[in-house]
Amino acid sequence: MRIVLLAATARGLRVLRRLRELRPADDLAVASFREDPWEPPFLDAIREEARRARASFLEAGRGGADDLEALVAGPAAGLLLAVNWRSRVPARVHARPGLRSVVFHDSLLPRYRGFSPVNWAIMNGETETGATLCFMEEEIDAGDIVDQLPVPIGADDEVAEVMERVTQAYLRLLERNIDALTGAGPVPRRPQDHPRATYACKRVPEDNEIDGRWATETVNDFVRGLSRPYTGAFTSLEGRRLTVWRARRFPGRRYGGEVPGAVAEVLPEGALVLAGDGQLLLETVEIEGEAPGPAPRVLRSVRMRLGRGPGRR
Repeated sequence: MRIVLLAATARGLRVLRRLRELRPADDLAVASFREDPWEPPFLDAIREEARRARASFLEAGRGGADDLEALVAGPAAGLLLAVNWRSRVPARVHARPGLRSVVFHDSLLPRYRGFSPVNWAIMNGETETGATLCFMEEEIDAGDIVDQLPVPIGADDEVAEVMERVTQAYLRLLERNIDALTGAGPVPRRPQDHPRATYACKRVPEDNEIDGRWATETVNDFVRGLSRPYTGAFTSLEGRRLTVWRARRFPGRRYGGEVPGAVAEVLPEGALVLAGDGQLLLETVEIEGEAPGPAPRVLRSVRMRLGRGPGRR
């Protein structure tokens, strides 16, 4: 059988590696694409892993349907598997007769269809996300579900920790469904509960700006959901971008008079900054043009205000 893997990100690399271990004799074809400039690079690593796996490799353009159609042409193509693929796969590719086309998704569908579901789940204060394996349909992330696994989100977890758990769930879903997907019998499937569907829009780095009027819990979740390997939640300090890489909730004084974004206290372990309903301890920050480091190295005075440009009061 020919298996076609549409793979992106470091997770696609790991699925490729495990897929070859599970199906060593199959004809494997791999496609990936050049990532956006602000994203961690993955294309070259996937290309090299495909070479080691004795798989053919295609660098596809975004939405390169003609390239993908060539990969699934012929009677030997039996499985199309997509991992973090970000453009629509047209029906003339995924719905070819005799081809089973499935996609992994970073949520418990039908919730969080669309882009960046793990980031959004953390930013929304969710305590659980998941991984879903479902059939491809014309509508994104709306196909029948093959299998799902829940993934917990701890109150202080950062996105890299949760993404690793989701990746492990991907691998478990692959392991326990690959025989059905490549066999002659029916594949388990159940329709999604479409009225319960929620959607997540695409994020770009400019969307990651902190609003100092938000509640402390909201700011904390925002920072956790955008930490490395992403570009980070940011604000401004004296006209320069200040990225917040690590923060935590900090019980302490109650304020009857507060200025959102004000540095309230500088402690050895971080800088206390006021938000909409309390205070947050910033631990690791990065001021534009300098290396990341401890927040007290940058936020040294209670006269400092975040989110204000030069001359603003």
